[in-house]
Parts: sequence; structure tokens; C-alpha cells
Amino acid sequence: MRKTLALLAFLPLLAAPPADASPRLEWTTPCPDYGLTPSPTAGLECATLRVPLDYAHPDRTIELTLSRHAATPGKRRGVLLMNPGGPGSPGLAMPAQLVQRMGDSGLPDAYDVIGFDPRGTVYSTPVTCDMTPEQRGAVLGPYADGPRDVVATAAKARVVAKQCGQAATADLLPHMTTANTARDLDRIREALGEKKISYYGVSYGSYLGAAYASMFPGRGDRIVLDSVLGPRGLDVVANRRFAEGFDDRFPDFAAWAAARDDVYHLGRTPAAVTAKFFELAAVRGPEFRSNTWNGLYDDASFPAIAAEWAGTSRSAAGPLDGDNHAALQLQVLCNDNNWPESVGYYQRAVDRERVLHPMFGPAAANVNPCAFWPVERAELPVRVGGPGPANVLLVQNRRDPATPLSGARETRAAFGNRARMVTVDAGGHGVFTRDNACGNEVVLRYLRDGTFPAADGSCPAQISAVSSTR
Repeated sequence: MRKTLALLAFLPLLAAPPADASPRLEWTTPCPDYGLTPSPTAGLECATLRVPLDYAHPDRTIELTLSRHAATPGKRRGVLLMNPGGPGSPGLAMPAQLVQRMGDSGLPDAYDVIGFDPRGTVYSTPVTCDMTPEQRGAVLGPYADGPRDVVATAAKARVVAKQCGQAATADLLPHMTTANTARDLDRIREALGEKKISYYGVSYGSYLGAAYASMFPGRGDRIVLDSVLGPRGLDVVANRRFAEGFDDRFPDFAAWAAARDDVYHLGRTPAAVTAKFFELAAVRGPEFRSNTWNGLYDDASFPAIAAEWAGTSRSAAGPLDGDNHAALQLQVLCNDNNWPESVGYYQRAVDRERVLHPMFGPAAANVNPCAFWPVERAELPVRVGGPGPANVLLVQNRRDPATPLSGARETRAAFGNRARMVTVDAGGHGVFTRDNACGNEVVLRYLRDGTFPAADGSCPAQISAVSSTR
């Protein structure tokens, strides 16, 4: 999850309809462009698909928008669905991004690469909570200095939860879940006329892929989960783990900044940079800590964070960081799991985290609107794991600020013999298409060539050619 944050055992699987009953997808151009220039979806085809809002009562439908980069004739081996995480992040541009970053690898030649805006997102029947810009960070933080700060945050969180329950799309709200999005993936498979689909998902997209592999084990081909959440998804434990990820990752930035003290003057040693963090946080408040955490996602963001620390720049919201992104993120998180409802629980958690993870713990442990959610959870959480083929590959950086290694290890254990995990000696959020040649090759050899690792493994720290082209 980024600020820029099944359960089928309990609902019966519906048999797939015969091939001639599946809806036909009509691919057209141009694709929606999110109002961006140049268009991030240039060169892709798009189509729409109706899916049930509630799979237990499928009469009412909502719309999904899909994108496609077609495989090279004569080289096609199947379909690869992609998800960028969030939840709440749009995905139509992902096939174009894959072609841009890995076009010479042969991977896009082998698949019809499919992106989509998940249910509730932008071009797929969007949801809203009518949040103001100040409310859109309600999922995480702010950093609480003590019990009174938790009470103040709780008051604001109650307002956001009430807004979600009274918004124009409140009737859609209970059905914005990971389980339903996984069911949507299977409807996309049906509409494409495929018996099986391959999948790549990063961040929250790893949990969506884990849900699909658990709910529909016989319908997944080659499954890759990148930057892996724990097997319960984005619950209260995963929220607290953001502080663990901050601690894992921050030393990379501290060493980088110390090596450039002549430019940024933040400290000549990592220890001095760390001391500067606490000094600035005391003056600049909670937003400083959150902005620093966001900057830890990618080494490429280090200069911007250092400049902000030095007072020469400020971070800015992107064009997609609006109410829809924040609303769907919140709705999925709150619907997927039971969250503690007592303010006292969060006050105690903040106190503990201040000792365990003083840099970011009292932000990650603070109360959010899920504690006051206006609807009851419709079904039990996705149960990750269970029987199925050995086809789930996990790739994970050792120092990930958002999805720490501890959560990935839990998901690896949940899948047992069905999975392999390759850890990469790197920091940041995301392995594939990034800067580690070994990590990229592990994913390519599986998705492109079908080489599933015989055992768990690791990749050393190294730089790939991918980074030099971006």
C-alpha cells in the first residue's frame, strides 16, 4: 500500500459456464488515459466486462475495464493478468509498463498481457467516500505522541467511516473485498476463453494473487507474488508492520545520505543522519515521517527525500491520489478483516510501538476508520493456502518498507509445498522490473520459460541493465 498503502470455502464455487455462454470482449482503441499526457495506456486495446456486484446474488452487475497487449503471433502461450496493488491502484497501464521495461526479454511476446482497473477503481464502477484531501491519509497514521493523539485521530476516523457509509456509492461498499476481486479475476478468465491464467501481482496485488491461488487452485497457471503481504492481507498486524519495514529500510537511506553530506548536509555518518531524522520529526510533525516512509519505496526517491529534509523541496500528490483511490483502499481493508473497535486497544498499541519502533511505530499502530466501520463484514477472510499445484513463486526484497520479509515468510509457510520463495538482498518495494538482475531473471525464467525453482533461494545485491534504461 502506498499513500502517493478465500474464502470460497464459505461461498460455493459456481461452475464455469460453457464456452459459448461466456461474454465476448470487444477490444477497442484508444484506452482511457487517466487524464495523463502522454497516455500511459498508449498502444493498448481496452474492453469492458460486466461482473456480479455480489456473487451470492449475481443479478446486479458492475463494470470492469480491461486492457490488453496481445502476444506475438506464433509465440503465444497464454494470458498473464497483472495487478499493481493498493488496493485502489488502477491497473490499465501495466501491460504497457511491462513492454517498456521488459520488451526485449521475450516475456510480452509469450502472453496476452492483461491489465484492469479492479472493482471500485477509476474506470471500473468507482466508489467514493467524499474524502477531503486532508482525510485521504486516514488509513495510516498520523504519528501519535500519546493517548490524547489517538483519541483525536479516532474522532476524525469516525467521521470518515460515517462518510463512507453515507456516500453516493454506499450500496457498493460491502462488496469491495479481496475475495470478490479474486472472483472477478476468474470471470475475466472465462471471458477470455482460457482454462487457466498466469498472474503477476505486487504489494497488495500479492495478496490478491494469493487469494486467487487459494480460491481457484486449478485455474492458475504460473503465479508470481512480488513484495508479499502476510496471509491475512492488510489487517491490523500488516498495518503495524509498516513500522518494521521502516526500520528495515531506513539504514539504506541513511548510508546514501551520509555519502552525500556535501550536497544535503544531513550528517556525515548513518548515525548522524538518523539523529537528524528525529530532530526534524520533532519540528515538522507527522507528515515528515510519512513522507520519509513513502520515499523509502525506491532508491530513485532518495534525492527527493533528502531535498525535502534539507528544506529545498516538498513532496506533491500525484494525479491519481484522490478520493477514489483512498476510498477503495479503505473499503477493501475494512471489509476484508475484523479490526479492533476499542480506542484503548490502539492507545496501548501506540505505547508499545513507541518502544519497539520509535521512528514510525506510533503512526503504523494508530487508529483508523476500520475501527468504526459502518457495515458488518459480509464473509470470512480469504484463507490463504490449501491444496493445489506447486505453481506459486514469491519474490521479496529483504528490506521492504511496506511489506517486510516477516509477512512474506508467513505467506510462504501458508502455501507449503505449493510455493517457492526467492529473497533479494535489496531495499525498496518491488522486485520484478527493478534493479536486481538475479531477481528479474528468477521471474522471467518462470513466467517465460516455465522454470519453477526446485527450492527456496536468494539473490545477492547487484544492479541489472534494467535500471540503466529508465
